[in-house]
Amino acid sequence: MTMRPRRSVLYMPGSNARALDKARSLDVDALILDLEDSVAPEAKGLGREQIAAALTEGGYGHREVVVRVNALSTPWGHDDVRALAKLGADAFLFPKIDSPAQVIEAVTALDAAGAPSGTGVWIMAETPLGILNIAAIAACSPRLRCIVLGTSDLAKDLRARHSPGRIAFVTSLGLCVLAARARGLDALDGVHLDLDDEAGLAAVCEQGRDMGFDGKTLIHPRQIAAANRAFAPSAAEIGEARAIIHGWTQAAAEGKGVCRVNGKLVEHLHVIEATRIVALAEAIAARDALAANDAQGADETVP
Repeated sequence: MTMRPRRSVLYMPGSNARALDKARSLDVDALILDLEDSVAPEAKGLGREQIAAALTEGGYGHREVVVRVNALSTPWGHDDVRALAKLGADAFLFPKIDSPAQVIEAVTALDAAGAPSGTGVWIMAETPLGILNIAAIAACSPRLRCIVLGTSDLAKDLRARHSPGRIAFVTSLGLCVLAARARGLDALDGVHLDLDDEAGLAAVCEQGRDMGFDGKTLIHPRQIAAANRAFAPSAAEIGEARAIIHGWTQAAAEGKGVCRVNGKLVEHLHVIEATRIVALAEAIAARDALAANDAQGADETVP
């Protein structure tokens, strides 16, 4: 089993050149270079040019790099795709997805612009219609990699309030996790808007993890550590997972279909989850090793 950690996924405004540069040094799993909500209409062209320059320069190391383009229904969306499709982004994030047809349109646009076949498609689930159609959306293209919750836009459309426990969003969050798991996709929780609310951020990170999300989208570097911590398996979880795999392997060698580990009954379904936890831990360790190499390389280039 191989996987790519997406515990922390940080939006960086494409119109802010300093932010695009700073992103190269952040301890984040993935970056979303944004041309949509964080870029004013009059700055869309500048943002596109600066993201093109950033992708061409590279230097993002172990970090997964995703570009959020404007919706294809806007005056900027198709130009975003045409300008950036061949510049090496790992994936493109398409906002305001309501239907499978819009995903197919996105894939077609990427293909027409010459994007490599391995370039992934991520979609924003942020409208009532998109949430209601999320099962069909998740199933409509093999290029689809990730469902990203847009809880701010969703709150506006639902006329819902942000509150502790996020009761207004529980149904939408759950439906997106179900759709992602049914189709082998990752699911990323929405942003936490209050930068001074560290306790609240920790709570929603834990809630998102408990609901089954793979990571959290973020709006500021100070939120990275909380997401990395919450969405990584703990040392105790890793140890238990390794014990389950070891116990099961021994039981299978003896022709047994179940076993007990630390007093608990272990069946095949527990082994599947244990294997996932160990694979995630190993992927995070590999990512950390790459990050250390990136940092060492940067230090060596400083005169």
